[in-house]
Amino acid sequence: MSSTDLSLLGIPGFVNLDYAATAPCLKAAADAVNELLPWYGSIHRGAGALSQRCTREYEQARQTIGDFVGARAEDHVIFTRNTTDALNLLAHCLPRGTTVITFGGEHHANLLPWHYPVRLPVPSSPGEAIRSLGQALAVNFQTDVLVSVTGASNVTGEIWPIAELAQIAHRHGARIAVDAAQLAPHVPIDLSALGIDYLALSGHKLYAPFGTGVLVGRSDWLDAAVPLTKGGGATARVGDATHDVRWATGPARHEAGTPNLLGAVALAKVCATLDAADRQALFDREQRLLARLREGLSEIAGLEELRMFGRDARRIGVVSFAVKGRDSAQIAEILGQKYQIGVRDGLFCAHPLARRLLGEASVRAGWEGVPATALRASIGLGTTEADVDALIHALAAELNAPHDALLLESALSR
Repeated sequence: MSSTDLSLLGIPGFVNLDYAATAPCLKAAADAVNELLPWYGSIHRGAGALSQRCTREYEQARQTIGDFVGARAEDHVIFTRNTTDALNLLAHCLPRGTTVITFGGEHHANLLPWHYPVRLPVPSSPGEAIRSLGQALAVNFQTDVLVSVTGASNVTGEIWPIAELAQIAHRHGARIAVDAAQLAPHVPIDLSALGIDYLALSGHKLYAPFGTGVLVGRSDWLDAAVPLTKGGGATARVGDATHDVRWATGPARHEAGTPNLLGAVALAKVCATLDAADRQALFDREQRLLARLREGLSEIAGLEELRMFGRDARRIGVVSFAVKGRDSAQIAEILGQKYQIGVRDGLFCAHPLARRLLGEASVRAGWEGVPATALRASIGLGTTEADVDALIHALAAELNAPHDALLLESALSR
């Protein structure tokens, strides 16, 4: 198998269009895990061959992932469970009194961890996001300030102007954190070039569903904070007295307990494989599939795409759409059972944004007074034109079929 083999594990005959929730496993990641399993042992806790091999693999994985996102020499790469875990860790590590500024268009992972954040309105364009942040930062907060934004929306797929937002933040002496859970699988990221101070991502979005994620970023706040999780491996010394503890510096400070070695190795293998691939060619291919999907959906009566920005805004392979007068959960179930197609229904763990966009889509489509619910289709490395066409044909067939309006009323009352 070549270093750029991008084949995925999957079920034959099943059309997976739910990459934004959890991406299938890259075969190379599964192979790397299986190769290491006979050597599985403790990390940083032994002189034996197993421990030494596993420690080396773990720290090499940290370096590989840091390289993948353009981490600076002084940055920490801390292994976490996922993006949500990483952003909660960052929230815990903020200096006391830090002002956090975010937007109303965030996933819950970047909406809920912050203590009384300044939440800016959902912007109608990338330019408005930049202007809105500039106006917010013009206030003299007299505290440390962290701006925390998504790299790409998990609802609409629209890519946010993170380089420009970082420039605005730094101009006002603020730092910026980016939720890259959706962006990292689709677009190369370079913390140094983009001016990002902190970045969080999940392995399970990035073809490595082995239960790990990372927080990457500047070391000073992370080394100054008492660990969120306290235990073995996070300490330099523990004395006899109750509070006689000296915490470790570096990533170990926030990695107490036995770490997820297999998750780290799997994620690093994906990062190395993607780094060896032609990312621009992969992005171009995805954009062609995305255009085919959006065009097909636009031709089906009773559907309206959800979006914050203009229709031509730059985006990754994620499309959510409102369904007129139907229960999206019922439709998703039919797609799964009858057509073997997997999509996501609901509010996508971004409830304020999804509700707002559903309302706006209904107005654009002229559906005032008619309830609407949402579905999301998302594509990735394994998606084909046949997959896209299968969804379009299935939706067209089912939305033209008779349905029970009482099912929608039941869904909306939940």
